[in-house]
Amino acid sequence: MKVLIASILAVTTLPAAAAAAGEITVEYSQEFQEKLEDDYGLKEGTKLSSEIREDMQRELKKVNIDPARISVTIVDAKPNRPTMKQLSDKPGLDMLRSKSIGGMDLKGVAYDASGTAIAEFEYDWYETNIDQVHAASTWHDADRASSRFARKFADKLSGQ
Repeated sequence: MKVLIASILAVTTLPAAAAAAGEITVEYSQEFQEKLEDDYGLKEGTKLSSEIREDMQRELKKVNIDPARISVTIVDAKPNRPTMKQLSDKPGLDMLRSKSIGGMDLKGVAYDASGTAIAEFEYDWYETNIDQVHAASTWHDADRASSRFARKFADKLSGQ
């Protein structure tokens, strides 16, 4: 009986585990790579990449979709607050008082196990009103764009 229950549990939990199994890579456009190197700092790209991966994993799990691989490209991103590199390079900036309209432009491609592209998706979102920028974090609006991108891309993959 215990073996039967364990077998049933293994089969019923397999889709949830599989949804997190696909590889999610994040790359940068040439222009954004240059912004990271020259203006924002390279570690900011790592922060954004982690956020995108987490958002994609969460949304794919919600719709129970498991592409073999997803490649996301950050075409552009703008922070709401100065990055650490900007603060050190430009002494007039202030983390608390300096704010800007932020957001992000993303492109994604999902692949099946044979390496064939099964879906492509492009999405960008930038805040349009400086009065709406209440961001406490450097990448608040970019994080919002990442979350929306992931939800809409997962919905597209699931046929919704």
